[in-house]
Amino acid sequence: MKTRGRISTKDMTVFAMLGTLMLVSKLLLEWAPNIHLVGMLTVTYTVVYRVKALIPIYVYVFMLGLYYGFDLWWIPYLYIWTVLWAASMLIPANINDKAAVIVYPIVCALHGLLFGTLYAPAQAIIFGLDFKGMLSWIALGFPWDLIHAAGNFAAGFLILPCTKLIRKLDHGQTGGQ
Repeated sequence: MKTRGRISTKDMTVFAMLGTLMLVSKLLLEWAPNIHLVGMLTVTYTVVYRVKALIPIYVYVFMLGLYYGFDLWWIPYLYIWTVLWAASMLIPANINDKAAVIVYPIVCALHGLLFGTLYAPAQAIIFGLDFKGMLSWIALGFPWDLIHAAGNFAAGFLILPCTKLIRKLDHGQTGGQ
């Protein structure tokens, strides 16, 4: 997966599968409101693939729109996952395991906690809310954001082992390159 400036057919296939994994993981956990693996997978893909992680992230976003229908709820998804990707890009690529096992879950949890706040500006514009209405919308959703943060925090502990597994599989597939 270490091509410079272009994406190989193998990369596109892997990224399509990773994006699909994001969607399937979300659908399998639909019974648990605001509990899913999407944040964990976003951070994992970003840690491993850096800028190229945007490909499976937006495969997921597009497939989510196809599955549920491209409606007003979908618009914030065009930027919400990019915020988590950007925060993950700020984590040093060579972070040691002891720090990673703490940092990764915290980044995931913060994104879950801020999800409603990140979603709110689009909702305010779409539904004509003023600033006070937007703040009320955020406050009403905050208990759900707490659940989201707790789920993301727990899932965040899977990031380090998942990144190691993906790197090992990628290393084995490319003949050690």
